[in-house]
Amino acid sequence: MTTLAYLIPVALFLGALGLGGFLWALRSGQYEDLEGAAERILIDRDDKPGR
Repeated sequence: MTTLAYLIPVALFLGALGLGGFLWALRSGQYEDLEGAAERILIDRDDKPGR
């Protein structure tokens, strides 16, 4: 029973930390351009010098 007294606050803290990280990512614009990264992988850029 005393183990739950330690695990419940730790779980709540980690959950709040994850929620805070998710909200920070939303506010900083991490999810603004979802298709851009998927399309950039398909662009064939020839930036290699000497070829």
